[in-house]
Amino acid sequence: MNMGWTPLYLDMLDKNVLVVGSGEVGQRRAERFIRAGANVTIVSGHTSDKLKKMGAIYKPREELKKWVDWADLVVVASGDPQLNQEVTFLSEDKLLNRADYPEEGNLIVPSSFSIGDVQFSIFTQGKSPLMAKELRKRIQSVVGKKDIFQLELQHFTRQLLKEKVKDQKKRRDYLYQILNDKKINEFLDSGEVEEAQVYVTHLLENLN
Repeated sequence: MNMGWTPLYLDMLDKNVLVVGSGEVGQRRAERFIRAGANVTIVSGHTSDKLKKMGAIYKPREELKKWVDWADLVVVASGDPQLNQEVTFLSEDKLLNRADYPEEGNLIVPSSFSIGDVQFSIFTQGKSPLMAKELRKRIQSVVGKKDIFQLELQHFTRQLLKEKVKDQKKRRDYLYQILNDKKINEFLDSGEVEEAQVYVTHLLENLN
């Protein structure tokens, strides 16, 4: 696998995505981009009612070049090796994800999931999709509600500190204090996020 890969998040709102193939992988990736707000067109031999209801548009293979030209990002996920190579050739200047041979594209769609507002992505360099699933289970077993509550409280605290403290290092020090404060952790253990916010507000109200 190319060592030049690096993780990035793309804003896909109103971007055009072409998915070639609508098997299990193609459908999953189409759903992901639709949920991200992209315009998704699918070139495939069959259609999915679920994807059509979500807003995907189906087009025949004969219009392939037209829709490759339309797309900002192309996902190759068909079971036809010859078609996959044809799409790859036509997509020379595009963002390209190859589900079959990721190294032949220039964009990876990793295994990803969310816990609250936190997104996790796992990329095993293509070595083991099974281990990506296992690692996901392990992360989900470790990250709990309290972590998400702390995330929300840290965001709340940052907004207060930006109004009161100009020095970034001092803001960071205060955030660590909030993170490790015994009383705050008791509130979060009980799910009392609003009480924790009130407590933080009182702690910070006398800052210059």
